[in-house]
Amino acid sequence: MQAAHRVVVLALDGVYPFELGIPVRIFGTATGRDGEPLYEVITCGLDGGPVRTGADFAIAVEHGAEAIETADTLVIPPFDRAPDDGREWLPEPLAAALGRLRPGTRLVSLCTASYILAAAGLLDGRRATTHWNEAEEFQRLFPKVEVDPDVLFVDGGDVLTAAGVAAGIDLCMHIVRHDHGSEIANRVARRCVVPPWREGGQAQFIERPVPEASAATTAATREWALERLHRPLTLSELAAHARMSVRTFSRRFRDEVGMTPGQWLAQQRIEHARRLLETTDLPVDRVAAEAGFGTAASMRQHLAATIGVSPSAYRLTFRANDRAPVA
Repeated sequence: MQAAHRVVVLALDGVYPFELGIPVRIFGTATGRDGEPLYEVITCGLDGGPVRTGADFAIAVEHGAEAIETADTLVIPPFDRAPDDGREWLPEPLAAALGRLRPGTRLVSLCTASYILAAAGLLDGRRATTHWNEAEEFQRLFPKVEVDPDVLFVDGGDVLTAAGVAAGIDLCMHIVRHDHGSEIANRVARRCVVPPWREGGQAQFIERPVPEASAATTAATREWALERLHRPLTLSELAAHARMSVRTFSRRFRDEVGMTPGQWLAQQRIEHARRLLETTDLPVDRVAAEAGFGTAASMRQHLAATIGVSPSAYRLTFRANDRAPVA
């Protein structure tokens, strides 16, 4: 049996407890077909002693910075620090800890932990994100980084960055999906009761006013549409199902989901096509029909625009991942 992929989570002084718990919750829930853990998650500090959190308690960690030498993936959660409080982003002990990284280690920052990667020069010439409220200051401090403040996360291959709070969940789910496919990622999502997939390019900040108690929502229509992705669905048909005018439905849909009905439908069709490509042997033409694209050519166009590869190449990638031993 191959050793599980080791994820090391670096807890720095002032770490936010919620974000600190995301990696162990997501990666620690991922299991293979026989129930074997796919990841081993350990938490370390710089010296192995108690770590102050951003809340009113400290945590005890069992490992010091030496654990970083064993990481296949290193995750750095954000910590309590005002950008202008005068502290260095890369003090000597932290720089020394990062110097323990093995070549090829995957690096992941959650929220403002991206400052650490940038200060270490690991984001120079790369596209990255951070919390939208810090993006302007981040760009000022690190002009060599291409900051994108409008996305949930950026996958740079060996270096990945996420925006604030829930985007950390999205990025960890994205990593599980990349490593092991949608079947396992969806199982993790169900167990953790989180969305199985939100596209990294989705906007960070969406106005979603809480509807009045008496207001109708589009949730039931979305569920209805998901069961009918194989057939054409018009805006008028969706609005009629929701018993709203097209104008009211469109406005309410955007308020609740953060995108137009057409954009949402396209996203769901792509997601369904990806799942079928990963988990079935259906011909590409049949996958296109089941996902509601009509033709294989249309599906190829949509997949190429979204993930940059053809359906066949996408399927081969995930089949290769399935055959590869867990590392």
